[in-house]
Amino acid sequence: MPVQSLILYPDPRLRLAAEPVTVFDDALRRDAGELVEALSRVSAIGLAGPHVGWLARVVVLRLEPGTPASIYVNPQITFASDETAPQTEGSVSMPGVTDVVERAVTVRLRYDDLDGTGHEIEAEGFEAACLQHEIDQLDGIFWIERLSRLRRERAVKRYAKAKRAA
Repeated sequence: MPVQSLILYPDPRLRLAAEPVTVFDDALRRDAGELVEALSRVSAIGLAGPHVGWLARVVVLRLEPGTPASIYVNPQITFASDETAPQTEGSVSMPGVTDVVERAVTVRLRYDDLDGTGHEIEAEGFEAACLQHEIDQLDGIFWIERLSRLRRERAVKRYAKAKRAA
């Protein structure tokens, strides 16, 4: 890869879809390890490859500080509940801005581990929202695209104001 700096909004690379991982080797393990290091460095809950310029379908999540990060290669939502709930979201690529996004309460996820072994899990609540958020990023959907036009415009203005102040 190697991990670069964070890609910041409105960089057009945030709108690119990541490519499926087809080779499960030491290079993938190294690059995924660097993504986990980046997650720790920026004190984030989740990070997708595109956040650091790596257009591979890899997501890392650490829901609780001090716990090991989970690594999802080629994650795919196979089921999303009709029931939704609001979740406050933001992105390391748009620091200082959050808003509420409606997400499915429950999702079923199929993914590979770093050895290419397939797994399936069911996630609920906050974990489900985090997975949906990061998979959106893999698909080139930046989180503010889930907001109404008015709320998206306000989020972009808040971000521009925060950047000017910094």
